[in-house]
Amino acid sequence: MKENKKLGVWMDHSNAILMELYNDMIDSKKIEIKPVQIEKDNVDTHKIQKHSKEQSHNQAVFFKEISDIIMNYNDVLLFGPTDAKNELYNLLKGDHQFENTKIELRNTDKMTENEIHEFVVEYFR
Repeated sequence: MKENKKLGVWMDHSNAILMELYNDMIDSKKIEIKPVQIEKDNVDTHKIQKHSKEQSHNQAVFFKEISDIIMNYNDVLLFGPTDAKNELYNLLKGDHQFENTKIELRNTDKMTENEIHEFVVEYFR
């Protein structure tokens, strides 16, 4: 029988904490999106469009990095205070590589790292 690998992913649009749960122990990894800076003076439409395009690219790279990790798990919990988890969920559901992966969504408020770990342990218990 295949081992049921469990992963909790707390995320917003700029950070993700990925927590693998095994034997009531958690192994955590943090992923951060690279911020895009825009100069405040002389802001023109071209600079704003370029900034937006860079942000979209960075968001796609961020989601891809998380997706690549999720691919190794059977049971995944996506949670956090923003819609980022929903956006990632929709990308995963549109990819046939994840059709055998159980993915659940939960809305949560902002949490401390200890609260995040407790939430994952409780969910998979």
